[in-house]
Amino acid sequence: MPAHLTLFHALAPSSLDEARRQLSLSVRRPAPRAEIAGVMDLGGGVAFRIASNDLDSIREELADHFHGVLGAQDSAGWRPHVTIQNKVAPPIARRLLVELERQFVPRRLGIAGLSLHRYVGGPWERVARYSFR
Repeated sequence: MPAHLTLFHALAPSSLDEARRQLSLSVRRPAPRAEIAGVMDLGGGVAFRIASNDLDSIREELADHFHGVLGAQDSAGWRPHVTIQNKVAPPIARRLLVELERQFVPRRLGIAGLSLHRYVGGPWERVARYSFR
């Protein structure tokens, strides 16, 4: 099932060309090893927690490159996850969390590439996609 992990929430529009260049460099390696490692409580939702030292390294390299232009949210760190429920009442989220934790089994996660999107007032527009070797 296709899903995404958000590496950064916002880069300045003036960084678009540099972001494209850096992403194209970042995929010149084998796909990162990753695992769906657990279930996360988002308060008003639930997510699968993702563990990947390889992906953590890629994000750290990109964050270092864009140091000084990252906003507070992106400078504060990264908790990789795939949201499966969002913006619901906490008791509803808690029920799903308990149910998923009861039956959860860690599993491998395939990461195909990196992509760059632009927010255009509602929908997201894909600017570019880069596949790992």
